[in-house]
Amino acid sequence: MEAPKASKPKMTPGRVTGPLLYAVSSAVLGMLQFGYNTGVINSPRNFIEHFISEQYDADPSIIFSLIVSIFAVGGMVGCPLASWMLEKYGRKTSLIINAAFGVLSALLMGFSKLADSVEMIIIGRFLIGINCGFATTASPTYVSEVAPLSLRGAFGTVNQLAVAFGMVGAQILGIDVLLGSDEGWPWLLGLAIVPSAVQFVMLIFAPESPRYLLLVVRDEERSRGVLTHIRATMEVDDEINDMHIEDRAARQEEKFSIRDLFMIDSLRQPLIIGIVMHLSQQLGGINAVLYYSTTIFQNAGLEIDKARLAAIGVGSVLFVMALVSIPLMDRLGRRTLQLGGLAGMAVFSVLMTVAFFTQENETMKVFAVIFTFLYVAFFGVGPSSIPWMLLSELFGQGARSAAVSVGALINWLANFIVGLTFIPMSNALGNFVFLPYTFLLILFFTFTYFKLPETKNRTIEEVTALFKK
Repeated sequence: MEAPKASKPKMTPGRVTGPLLYAVSSAVLGMLQFGYNTGVINSPRNFIEHFISEQYDADPSIIFSLIVSIFAVGGMVGCPLASWMLEKYGRKTSLIINAAFGVLSALLMGFSKLADSVEMIIIGRFLIGINCGFATTASPTYVSEVAPLSLRGAFGTVNQLAVAFGMVGAQILGIDVLLGSDEGWPWLLGLAIVPSAVQFVMLIFAPESPRYLLLVVRDEERSRGVLTHIRATMEVDDEINDMHIEDRAARQEEKFSIRDLFMIDSLRQPLIIGIVMHLSQQLGGINAVLYYSTTIFQNAGLEIDKARLAAIGVGSVLFVMALVSIPLMDRLGRRTLQLGGLAGMAVFSVLMTVAFFTQENETMKVFAVIFTFLYVAFFGVGPSSIPWMLLSELFGQGARSAAVSVGALINWLANFIVGLTFIPMSNALGNFVFLPYTFLLILFFTFTYFKLPETKNRTIEEVTALFKK
């Protein structure tokens, strides 16, 4: 007699409650921290390089590149650390420890000038990179586990909004009338203490993930209590049953290691696609803009104060596009948005290059800014979020965790490469600096067109079956 098949989890209705909003807000402050520390290093470059030149005889731009890029090295450490700690210590405790770590990192950067120590900036940037890498894994995990299934997609976009909001905040604070000065830049870096400190306090009163309590701790009573609190209803039986069903299905699936992903044909194909999507997000040059937009706008002929104001527009465009992409994601599909985003970035990277060569013309200075904004807008349409979603949609439960870990590592590695190489590339190539990114964007577009399947409205079983044929 055949064993009965596990029924598919029901889409239980969900609603937004105060406790749910509080829990989600406490987690996404880590993503706001990620956005803040991506954008904060942009405006104070000249002041930090002056500080470096007072301490060392070496080329300050090279050390500044290290300060920028070592953030990504920390991210490469933080991602796998989060995966381990989330399972061993729980979602809430891990997030609290990471928030405390963020406070320490901010203090090092904030007091670096007072201590006449460039090393404190470098160490602080490395540690805040660990904090942010940790957050990019831990925050989405916690949010997805406290949100009702029917609202999981909507709450998932909150992470991207928090990143963009943090970036805009850093760029606004970096203008000369606020903290974009020789006296203000240590405060600008040190203000990273605020999101971590607020998160630390908020998390003390936030609930543990009900999914973690039920499926890892095996404490159904506590899980039921948390669900009752954040759903504001006693009717949580269906959700508890759904988690049991998903757990049984996951236990029946074979577990795959990272090595298996490279050795098994049906897993290697989607892994390569996921890796290329992550590379397209970073090697398309977006972080050259996010890290160095003030420098780029100065090179385009803008005065320093106007360049800093234009840099605020970069983060603002990213924030708006995060909102715009929410309804488009399930309407147009992942593949269409990824292709459109890569194509638009390629076109406007060429137009940016043209504008840089005609910067003596006042009109073209304006167009240089507009083309940069449109380049960022097309990034926000698809490449900003789709690579993070795809690996979860290309792999079944047994291989998903390993695949997502590989994707995150590749993403941070490519981030490091862009941060480290942009200034030397800019010095060597001048106004042609974006053409290598254009070439790579064309390659990524071609690969995506021929290799990326549409995952919209397809189950995991249907997607994985494509690679078994």
